[in-house]
Amino acid sequence: MAKIKPRVKVPKSVAAGEYFTVKTLINHKMESGQRKDKKTGKKIPRKIINYFEATFNGKPVFSVDIQPAVSSNPFFQFSMKVEEAGKLAFKWVDDDGSVYETAKSIKIG
Repeated sequence: MAKIKPRVKVPKSVAAGEYFTVKTLINHKMESGQRKDKKTGKKIPRKIINYFEATFNGKPVFSVDIQPAVSSNPFFQFSMKVEEAGKLAFKWVDDDGSVYETAKSIKIG
């Protein structure tokens, strides 16, 4: 599998109380566990990102439990607003317990 790399797009600065869009994508194959290996005939084990959350200054702003039907490289987009500057943190959790995290700073301007 290619290296798993989360990507996030948010504005560096927003006006206090103004809604803005957050876009996230993580490159992940998202194996459902339903397919068989063509060479061996054995089922390929399930390996998906099963949970995603975004927090702002430690408080949840968006979260989702992910099921196997979600496509490879899951993309999430949501809108939010903030009243103060702070850190927008993102976390993706894989079936194998791996956690992928990144964060972006938001300034009020």
